[in-house]
Amino acid sequence: MRYYAVIDTNVVVSAMLKWQSLPGNILKLVFDGVVVPVFNNEILNEYREVLSRPKFNLPKTIIDDFVGNIEEYGISIEAESLDLALPDPKDKVFYEITMEHRKSDETYLVTGNTKHFPKQHFVVTPREMLEIILREQAFIL
Repeated sequence: MRYYAVIDTNVVVSAMLKWQSLPGNILKLVFDGVVVPVFNNEILNEYREVLSRPKFNLPKTIIDDFVGNIEEYGISIEAESLDLALPDPKDKVFYEITMEHRKSDETYLVTGNTKHFPKQHFVVTPREMLEIILREQAFIL
């Protein structure tokens, strides 16, 4: 079974800084084909911009490889703008892409900051996403 997910930048950063972590497990599942990332160019550009910050000290080649892998394993879509005010306006695109893809497939928004988004069953932390996958995989087996 495959799971569609819009992955918030805070999850990506956490995973890139500590691969052996819950966010790291989410990205491992992306590269294993279990989780399909859903994105647009604005999200990819935010990944690049944030990961390139000097405080993270990530080599450009690692960042380019990561974004390239997200493009390769994921689905790029465009979404309509929603009339929605969030604590951080940069988060809006993540919710818009989630809502757009939910029109055709069950899609999750995976974030470390669930309080920054409307309370919905599909806005989940990395831990909750892993629990959903493990619970459903156990049911299938």
